[in-house]
Amino acid sequence: MANAHKHPLRGIRGVDSDLWNDLDAAARAAGSDRSAITRALWEWYVRRPGAELPERPGGEDPPQP
Repeated sequence: MANAHKHPLRGIRGVDSDLWNDLDAAARAAGSDRSAITRALWEWYVRRPGAELPERPGGEDPPQP
């Protein structure tokens, strides 16, 4: 199938347009995309082995607790 996705599409509700657009711009500035950033955050949140928070563009991140 020409338009079949490799992975199922998953929607995220409750995200306003400004946040969506800001995430897109930040991800592009970091040389990434929204999906990759979202996956990395989820993997870090559920404590997957080796998962790390993705780097944010525009300087150093604050120290982690």
